Amino acid sequence: MNSEILEKYITSLLPMPAYKAKLFANQFEFLESQKNELLLEENKISKETHFLESGFIRSFTFDNNGNEVTTNIFSAPCFVNDFLSFFKQQPTKENIQTLTNCRLWKMSFQAVQSNFHSYPEFREFGRMMLVTNYSILQDRMLGMIKHTAENRYLKLMKLHPHIFQNVPLKIIASYLGITDTSLSRIRKEISNK
Repeated sequence: MNSEILEKYITSLLPMPAYKAKLFANQFEFLESQKNELLLEENKISKETHFLESGFIRSFTFDNNGNEVTTNIFSAPCFVNDFLSFFKQQPTKENIQTLTNCRLWKMSFQAVQSNFHSYPEFREFGRMMLVTNYSILQDRMLGMIKHTAENRYLKLMKLHPHIFQNVPLKIIASYLGITDTSLSRIRKEISNK
């Protein structure tokens, strides 16, 4: 399989010679996942990291009433993992599930650790990936506090419009921290403006 998208993603986060990006990308194993597959289950330890080449994935957990709450929606290209579970090798508190058929690349925890010890560029790439993901998480957390549901919806539409064609509205509503009914109302109000 051709890992060109993965190579481009690696160099977008950390510029490096093409041969180095190819060296790292070639250590990933390609896999295809079907819609609704669990890549990681709550209370299990993440043993591999995934790069999403195409498709959509979500992370979710359950609230005190047993309702599913979507905590993240991943759209390609990006890395998908519970990084805390992966790097600390401790049980995850979330589930990670494909929302569509997906093309993925995976690397084991042992291979990641080996690359960290062997290649300074890989270590730096890992650091940049963690900083990028922290920034996204912080932005989301502050957005949930500071922005209205409508503003969160509009931002998601602007940054990831393709999510709305591929992800059920119930999951999008959960991710935005609102009910399906509220999402329908917001969409109707915006279309009437």
